[in-house]
Amino acid sequence: MQFPVSANSILSRENAGEAPGDSSGIIEWLMTETRDQRFIDNIFVEMCDRLNQAGVPVSRGTLHFRILHPQWLGARILWLKGMQEADIQTFGYGVEDTAQYRNSPINELNSGAAVVRQHLEPGFGDAPSYPLYDELRAEGHTDYIAWPLKHTLGKHHIITFSSDRPGGFNDDDLRALADLLPAFALVSEIRLKNRLARTLLETYVGPHASEQILAGATTRGSGVTVGAAILICDLRDFTGISDMWPRDDVIELLNGYFDAMAEPIERHGGEILKFMGDGLLAIFPLSNANACRDLLSAIREAQAAMSALNEENLKKGHGALGYGVGVHVGDVMYGNIGSRSRLDFTVIGPAVNIASRLESLTKEIKRPVLLSRAFVEKAGCETQLENLGSHPLRGLGEPIDIFAF
Repeated sequence: MQFPVSANSILSRENAGEAPGDSSGIIEWLMTETRDQRFIDNIFVEMCDRLNQAGVPVSRGTLHFRILHPQWLGARILWLKGMQEADIQTFGYGVEDTAQYRNSPINELNSGAAVVRQHLEPGFGDAPSYPLYDELRAEGHTDYIAWPLKHTLGKHHIITFSSDRPGGFNDDDLRALADLLPAFALVSEIRLKNRLARTLLETYVGPHASEQILAGATTRGSGVTVGAAILICDLRDFTGISDMWPRDDVIELLNGYFDAMAEPIERHGGEILKFMGDGLLAIFPLSNANACRDLLSAIREAQAAMSALNEENLKKGHGALGYGVGVHVGDVMYGNIGSRSRLDFTVIGPAVNIASRLESLTKEIKRPVLLSRAFVEKAGCETQLENLGSHPLRGLGEPIDIFAF
């Protein structure tokens, strides 16, 4: 991939024989020509390529970001010379307690160092012998430098560059790289905060609702009518458990229960709209022709996961957890509901009410999963289920036919 080289860097080459790097053209590109690029990894790849075109011998670059994610503490973006796309690796919570992290230049920077520089060729004196340096030498790199990448309000991340040129970076190369940092910090902070906003929305309202919100569905009453299979689940006897068990045990129990139920739902294309104490509300939009069958597959896997969880609970001396699931299908209003300043992106409508009543009915007839005839017919699975006949549901005028899973 070739990029135009700035006039300043061309002039430098002519005046100095072997051109020192010049990043002025790259800074201008960062500030004026990257506004349509959404992803920071793509910008980083192009920036590293442009640095080489401008005479700065970068053979490897990394970005290390902390991210607000329920599973991951941070991510590393890695570029090597010749790569058209960066490699992205996530790191879980607890990585800072590992020997690999503690014995690294990244830890040194996070502990307050303003810069970490290490020549990797023999003969450059004593320095901390981090395992990373041995890896870089083995890959043919001759120099390494890393800086904090400073964002607003005291937050910082890390950027690193390596060279494979004999002798490594010269002073002009290092000056060119350092000059880039403020501009790249601005560009990266915008993308990172956009990604964090998306991650937080996905974490708290789900991927589909987050897309709607980011697309502008932020006013009260905004929304659409959609057809959906609806699943409502509730844990049994949770009040007694929360009164009797230690707080940490209750939290562990809830997290295990929600993992057992939620992961199959998400794996099969369902969207969990909310957790309600010890219950959850999920939909499978009928825009997917297999939505109803996917919901049934999710229930089967969730029941297997709950059985495994209960085996573990019994080993710990706890009782088995009971649960109730109500399933229906129909049109729902999908959008923003709430007060003027506090909104909830959810679904409402008669179909949701029926699913809720079915969940409540599981307590009376002692069956963990109840499904309406409307759902069963839509799924085409009547012969696979037990027909329990017609039952009245609270608030509904006519009884409805109910099936057990």
